[in-house]
Amino acid sequence: MSAERKLYEGKAKILYPTDDRDILLAYYKDDATAFNAAKRGRIQGKGEMNCTIASHLFRLLESRGISTHFIDCPTPDRMRVRAVRIIPLEVVVRNIAAGSLCKQTGLPLGRVLKSPLVEFFYKNDELGDPLLTRERLLMMELATLEQVERLRELALQINQILSDFFATCEITLVDFKLEFGFDGRGNIILADEISPDTCRLWDRTQTDRDRRVMDKDRFRQDLGNVEAAYEQVLQRVLSVVG
Repeated sequence: MSAERKLYEGKAKILYPTDDRDILLAYYKDDATAFNAAKRGRIQGKGEMNCTIASHLFRLLESRGISTHFIDCPTPDRMRVRAVRIIPLEVVVRNIAAGSLCKQTGLPLGRVLKSPLVEFFYKNDELGDPLLTRERLLMMELATLEQVERLRELALQINQILSDFFATCEITLVDFKLEFGFDGRGNIILADEISPDTCRLWDRTQTDRDRRVMDKDRFRQDLGNVEAAYEQVLQRVLSVVG
């Protein structure tokens, strides 16, 4: 792979073309960013850990009937994926109050929600990825009403599957971000990644507010031991999937 051949470089991954126009190669980077890239750093081994975690979670979802862009991993930090036309929305599912939900609503950190909350954010760095109402989303023609309902349905299904799985890993799935796209047939499928970069994960064996954090909040909040937390998530996932 050469720099001039890359199709796209984001905060966490680089996409490269392959000999098949319908298949891309995603390289997972060790780079870390927070607060819309205002904070930057590097987490040693993050690329390999996230790629491996995501691959197992994609396989799990596929086995439960959720279509994803995942194909396979030729190396620990590279994933072959189906090319999709990304829907410019970040779909966030929240089970417990944390992060921006607490800041915007005044809910206390750790408040368990009566039911999962699904939110849509506009994927636009220049605007700061703003939270959108359904009416604004439709007005902007980012998706149709039918597509929005499908995204919500998929997000809730994925949430149930992942919440149950992480529970067997002694991890609580607090909230997480999903991205979807259209495949060559126009079907909506899950894309991007599922990892400690995109999920808020709390260790069920820890009661301390800081020690329980197993995700990128350790980087955001300068809690330290970021690599160790990611490694712990990886090992617990592997211990369950075998």
